[in-house]
Parts: sequence; structure tokens; C-alpha cells
Amino acid sequence: MAEVAEEDQHLAEIRRAAARIRGHVRRTPLLRTDLSPTLMVKPESLQITGSFKARGAFNAVLSLIEREPDVTGVVTHSSGNHGQALACAAQAAGLRATIVVPEGVTPAKIAGIRSFGARVVTEGVTYDNREEIAEEIARSEGLPLIHPFDDWDVVHGAGTVGLEILEDAPAPGAVVVPVGGGGQISGIALAFAALWPQTAIIGVEPDGADDAARSLHAGTLQSLAADPATLAEGVKSKSIGLRNFDVIVGSALVRDIVTVSEDELKNALRVAWMRLKLAIEPTAALTLAACLTGRVPSGSVEHPTVIILSGGNFDPATVAAILSRTNP
Repeated sequence: MAEVAEEDQHLAEIRRAAARIRGHVRRTPLLRTDLSPTLMVKPESLQITGSFKARGAFNAVLSLIEREPDVTGVVTHSSGNHGQALACAAQAAGLRATIVVPEGVTPAKIAGIRSFGARVVTEGVTYDNREEIAEEIARSEGLPLIHPFDDWDVVHGAGTVGLEILEDAPAPGAVVVPVGGGGQISGIALAFAALWPQTAIIGVEPDGADDAARSLHAGTLQSLAADPATLAEGVKSKSIGLRNFDVIVGSALVRDIVTVSEDELKNALRVAWMRLKLAIEPTAALTLAACLTGRVPSGSVEHPTVIILSGGNFDPATVAAILSRTNP
């Protein structure tokens, strides 16, 4: 599937993904809140393994087994959520999994990965070299690498979020998505491009990790110079993937990508926990921060703004410090 513009083919793959992962993942609700009658939230923090990543991971593993029934294991790199999701999917399929994770990632995420029986590699791993280390392990052990975002099976799995939104809110004015590597926003954008292109697909990044925003506005792939200082560890990918760039920039399926400050992110996390009663991780608060600061359209009752709360795998001490209004 070389051409991103072939929207019907992508939609067919997203629908196949929905059928393939049904029974393995949850259909998360679309909720109205008391923050605004024009705002709805999609809490993927309630998803199995605590994030939207389960959708792409299960679709990728199950698709792999369909193509290669003799496969014995998989390898990936991750800041935590994709690794946990892939470990879960691999265990369910009877495969072994090796997850390469940067040192310093939230301990709860590493514990979650190990709870599914996966091998975790962290020694000497950074956000800059994790992909190279994972690729070397995959080569040396003769196992396939399932990329956390630059993989069509992962993108199409993430796109099932878009199908569910359209079933519950047939004509949203905007859908707002956190952006790290670009897998989730690419899948959602492809679903909407085929079914309801009037919706504005908008991404959100931290100010200090704005490679996707710069890529969109420059029209060329931009990268982060170093490990960014942000609480949103789920969006620290050095750059968006090539497939994701083609969707976001090449095919212009994403209207805009905005950024928020760390203070705005912390405030949004407090609002999510205290007002929405949703236990989300800092990365998931990016979209709420963009709404609270007016950086995305406010929508209407008939055409609401939908924000994706992407995950709930948090470090308790960090969240406790933010909720108590002290520096983490």
C-alpha cells in the first residue's frame, strides 16, 4: 500500500483491523463533560494495558501471525505504552517479546511490560538510540520488529479510534490528538478522510518537543535535537515516522498541530483528575491543555470537539506532586 491518497484502501484496512482486534481490546466510551457542552472526551486511558496502543499492537501481532504462522517472537522499542501493549498482544498470541525501553522511563510502565512476560532491555538505552538497539536485537535473533508508529498495521489499528468516534458522534467539528511518532493521529486522520473529511484533525505536542508541528508547517521532516525536557514522555520520539509524515504532511490530512507549555500541561492534568475524575498520564493531558488554552476550536453541541485522552500509565509520585501544585 504505497500511496497514502488511496483512502478507501486505508479505510478497508482500518475496518479489517477493527474486526481483527474485536474481543482483544475495549470499545472505549465517548463522554460529555461538565467543562463544556461542546467538548467530548475519548478516554483511551480505560483501554486494555492503559492506552490506545493496544489497538495497533494487537492488529500488528495478529496480522503478523496471519502472514507468518511460524513466527516465534517480536521486538520493539518504546517509551512504555507501546511496549506494554505489544507484550500483552504477544503473550495472548503465544509469542515471546523483547521491548527496548530508555533508561528513566516511568517504573510503572516497565513493571507493566514485565507483567506480560516480556524481556525488557534498558541498560544504555536512550531516546536517541532505542530504535537502533531494537533493530540490532531483531537482526541478531531473526525476529520481526514491530515499529511503535511507522507501521501500517499499527496505524490502521489506531485508526479504529476514529471509527468508534464516528459511530458515537457522527459529525464532530474537530478531533484533537496527542502527537509523538504520529501513529495515532495518522490512523484517525485516514478514517476521517474517508468517512467525514469535514472534521478538522488537530495534533498537540509540548512546546519542547514540537518536531511534528515544525514538520507540518515547514513541509519537511523535522527532528528533535535532544531528549526534550517534558512530562509527556509518550511523545518524545525523535521525529514522526515516514508513513506518518506522508499522512500528516504529504496528504495534508491533519489541519494543524499546536503546542502547549509544561505549566499548561500540569494544569490540564489537574483538571482531568479533579474535574473529569479520569486518572490519565501527563501525555494524555496534552489535548485537554490545548482545549483549556483555546488553541483548538471550541466546537458546538451539534459538532463537538473530541479530545483523545491517550493513556493512563502514570508515575504516582509525579502525579501526586502535580495534584498538590508542587513541582514534580
